[in-house]
Parts: sequence; structure tokens; C-alpha cells
Amino acid sequence: MDKLEQLRQWINESERVVFFGGAGVSTESGIPDFRSVDGLYNQKYKYPPETILSRTFYCNHLADFYEFYRDKLLNLDAKPNKAHYALAKLEETGKLTAVVTQNIDGLHQAAGSKTVYELHGSVHRNYCLRCGKMHPAEYIKSVDGPPPCLDCGGLVKPDVVLYEEGLNTATVQGATKAITEADMLIIGGTSLSVYPASGLIEYYSGNRLVLINKTPTEKDDRADLLIHDSIGTALDFAVESV
Repeated sequence: MDKLEQLRQWINESERVVFFGGAGVSTESGIPDFRSVDGLYNQKYKYPPETILSRTFYCNHLADFYEFYRDKLLNLDAKPNKAHYALAKLEETGKLTAVVTQNIDGLHQAAGSKTVYELHGSVHRNYCLRCGKMHPAEYIKSVDGPPPCLDCGGLVKPDVVLYEEGLNTATVQGATKAITEADMLIIGGTSLSVYPASGLIEYYSGNRLVLINKTPTEKDDRADLLIHDSIGTALDFAVESV
């Protein structure tokens, strides 16, 4: 059987599908990933991106952090693609119980998904470190330098998980529960090399583990179905008749 037909059949036969996705889900929306040839880690900056996106760098080099953050992570004009819309449709049918994502762009919610566990936070949530007031991403984008709180003048920090910071406990617990209870797990657009997020797939014990990625991952041998194709093309085809 054709692999995309197999994916479609498994989805139709399943009742608790969970999707686990990474940066590759959003590259088709024009948002660069980190580890591909054209990714952020292979571009040249004053400091390496992984250094800039650390808690230590944030605390010691605020101006440089926010310059990089606005330039490379605030992709506010990006729109959901076929993958995002396919997953939202699958949730609407009742088959998809959750999206677990490493992305911070909010495109799953923009496409209509309701149950989304954002392991690394979201650019759309920004809070004052002094008083807690929330600020929209558009405000962060519009100012120069470290953004001041509109209420108290304190520093506004994006609610994104930096290197050296831990993941949100409630988010991890929700994602873990969804994956544990899933009868089908679809993983797409991720190299599965970022821990602890990628370790969550160890909680899946079913026999319908699908990996969709354009390039090989270190977990390919674990897959019950391996698809090297566009995540948008694969999901759009598989969900079309659900």
C-alpha cells in the first residue's frame, strides 16, 4: 500500500490521534527552522543563535537578545499552511486529541486548533517581570531595545523557553498524558534531537507511530510508518476524506 494511503487508513481507523511537531511544520509558512542548511544555526551573527537564546545571554545582553528576537523569531506575518489546517480539521472531527509542538509561532491556534501544548512557549505571550502585565507580540515588535511595561515600566519578557530554562510543568504533564493515551502518534517536522521535548515520544506505547520528515531522524527505526515528504502534503492528503 502507498505510504500516504496507509497514513489515511490509520487515521480513519484511530480514535485518539496525537500530533507532535517541530520547526519543519512551519517552514512551509516561511518561518526558518534551526538546523537545516539554511536554518538559524547556520547563519552568521555577532553571537551564535544558541548562545543568544540562552537565559544567561538574556540576562547579560538584553539589547542584542531583543534585536535577534525581533529579527528572527517574531514572524508575525506568517500564515498557517496545509499542515496546520489539516490538524485543525482532524481535531474538529474528534479524532485528534492534541497537538504537541516545539514551535512558538502560534500558527496551530491561528488555523483553529484548540488543544495545543506549546512546549517552548509562545511569542504571543509576553509578560512584565515586575508586575506581570501581559503584552501582545505586536507591541514587542514595535519598540526598540528592551521593551518596557506599559503599566509599570518594568522589563517585558517573551514567554518562550530559553536554553537553561525548564519547560512548563503543566504543559509537559498535559502533553505526556495525551501521548500516553494516544492510539496513534504522528511526528512531523522535527529532528527529534532537542531534549527534554523529544523524550516525550517514549511515553507512546502503541503500534502506529508515524514519522513524517524530509530528512532522516535518529528515531527512524522506531517508526511503524516512515514518510520522507512534505508534512503539509502528507497531512492534507491523509485528512482530506476524514
